[in-house]
Amino acid sequence: MIKKCSISTSKRCELCDITERVARVVKELGIGSGTCRIFVPHTTAAVTINENADPSVARDLIEGLERIAPSDGPYTHAEGNSAAHIKSSIIGTDKTLPVEDGRLLLGTWQGVFFCEFDGPRQRNFFVGVSPHNSQT
Repeated sequence: MIKKCSISTSKRCELCDITERVARVVKELGIGSGTCRIFVPHTTAAVTINENADPSVARDLIEGLERIAPSDGPYTHAEGNSAAHIKSSIIGTDKTLPVEDGRLLLGTWQGVFFCEFDGPRQRNFFVGVSPHNSQT
């Protein structure tokens, strides 16, 4: 079972907390125990799991990625968004989480973030939930 979700980003680079949206989809799809997979179908965006209690962590992550792949770097890609492609590749476009009792199993300080590296844009992400096979 898969659900497509939309998100509007407002900055060139930002981390958007999508934890509650993903949790709602898991609940809507009615899987008690299994796995949740989040997939971002864009080459200049990503998804990550990190601390969502202190917003400075997200800012530090963005600033760290900017040092690794500066937006104004000497790239050859004609569209001018090579840094966004690099950042997306570093972070990755999918994450898998366990689900138990219909809830995401995240650590106390963890949240799920949509990572925008070439915004602002209208984007999508997919949330898929698979039940555990009760025979294993």
